[in-house]
Amino acid sequence: MVINFTDQASARIREMMQDESENVHLRFGVRGGGCSGLSYSIGFEYEISELDTVENVKGIPVVINTQDIPIIEGTTIDYKENMMGGGFSIDNPKAVYSCGCGSSFRTAEVAGTPGDC
Repeated sequence: MVINFTDQASARIREMMQDESENVHLRFGVRGGGCSGLSYSIGFEYEISELDTVENVKGIPVVINTQDIPIIEGTTIDYKENMMGGGFSIDNPKAVYSCGCGSSFRTAEVAGTPGDC
């Protein structure tokens, strides 16, 4: 399995997916940019390309571009609620540096081009 969800994250994602059509998948990956060079991308996906792989994570169909797998393999996504609301947090063991914003990171192999926070 490339990524994993905590029970809290999978429950929240299922709730969010209920408002979407039946053919929805969750897409998770990375893109260039952000304060540290790379940033996470997460959202709903309705179309799957030949460059994608689909895996079932706790009953949730997750689409991942095969080029992103080496960067995100082993990542755990959590969801936490507090007095200020809730949000997803991402624990990527391959990230050697994360910016204070929490969504931008750098790996040893893929440093990207750091920007300003």
